Amino acid sequence: MTAYAIAHIRPDTLNEDVLRYIEEIQATMDPFEGRFLVHNAEVEVKEGPWPGTVVVLGFPDIDRARAWYASPAYQALVPLRTRHVPGEVILVDGVPAGYDASTTAAAHREALGL
Repeated sequence: MTAYAIAHIRPDTLNEDVLRYIEEIQATMDPFEGRFLVHNAEVEVKEGPWPGTVVVLGFPDIDRARAWYASPAYQALVPLRTRHVPGEVILVDGVPAGYDASTTAAAHREALGL
């Protein structure tokens, strides 16, 4: 099941550290079959405040996403971003093929006695 690394970042300016981070991140993802799904795209905000932008990486599974994030190669790059670009990063599992949200709603209804 595909897993995702999602970053909500608020870059102020580009500098040498941030550019190096961008140049080198793909090489840290390659051993874990990671790829960019969203990067440097305009964010169209429909609800609520959303300062900044979003980056979405895809990995074949959550174990590889975790292994990438914890890898020495990626951890060596992290300070290049975090010293200059505030934001949050999460890892999250996707849903399996054939997922139906109504099944989830039904389970919640049952648990709540509704």
